[in-house]
Amino acid sequence: MNFLYERITYIFDPLHHHWEQEKIYRKISVALVLFFLSYLVVIEIKRQGLLGNEVFDVIPTNHFYAISSAFTVVLILEVISLVFTLPCSFSKSVGKQFEILSLILLRNAFKELQNFPEPLTYAGNEEAILRIASDGFGALLIFALLGYYYIVQAKASEETMRPTDLYAFVAAKKGIALLLLFTFIYMGINNLFDSLAGREHDDFLHQFYTMLILSDILVVLIAQCFQPSFQAMFRNSGFALSTLMIRIALAAPPFYNVLLGLAAAVFAILLTQISMSLFIKPRSKARET
Repeated sequence: MNFLYERITYIFDPLHHHWEQEKIYRKISVALVLFFLSYLVVIEIKRQGLLGNEVFDVIPTNHFYAISSAFTVVLILEVISLVFTLPCSFSKSVGKQFEILSLILLRNAFKELQNFPEPLTYAGNEEAILRIASDGFGALLIFALLGYYYIVQAKASEETMRPTDLYAFVAAKKGIALLLLFTFIYMGINNLFDSLAGREHDDFLHQFYTMLILSDILVVLIAQCFQPSFQAMFRNSGFALSTLMIRIALAAPPFYNVLLGLAAAVFAILLTQISMSLFIKPRSKARET
């Protein structure tokens, strides 16, 4: 098994290192700006009737589609970062998923603009405006709760493992992360081809969240091999439940999605505080005595 762990680490670590480099982030940011501006130009050309070929039927005529597309690219980048944080602690991975949820809510708010006429008007768009306000304030509240979640997590601590067990556990999570990364790329390519062909398809980001839920359960079961205590099992399973609530929030209709997202964030915070106050602190005091 050590050979397998070494091979997984040999593949994962260089990919993670290159992805986290600052110059990579700068290049991606510049590319995103160019993508947004180019999409606006192409949409304007389509509006002027200069792209009449059937091949260009997939190009919209509403400039607000460029905003939604740009946020979709940002989400794709964040999901990739989430995959690379999977080998870290459960708490950090869950925090990253709440970051993505807040971005998805913001994207949903901007996505509503696709149904607005140009220039913007209030009349006839009252329900869409309410959905924009709901998603926007929901994203803001989750952002605030996420900040408090990170503060609570900074004070908490997880059960320690023997160095050999820790290496094996992290290597196993790196293997799962690699499988998720390849699956995400495959789903993204299929989604792109469906979009270019004009075929109806579901949002592959939401579909990928189902894969994340399954991977979270798998990590919980693997963790049981190295952390067999009831406290660790309950805590890890609780974090997996909070990610399940996030997935349900993504599939829920407007207004309910915000409530479920907030419930998931509050659950994760309470889980951390309760486990820290009831189990971690008493254990520390017991060692001192």
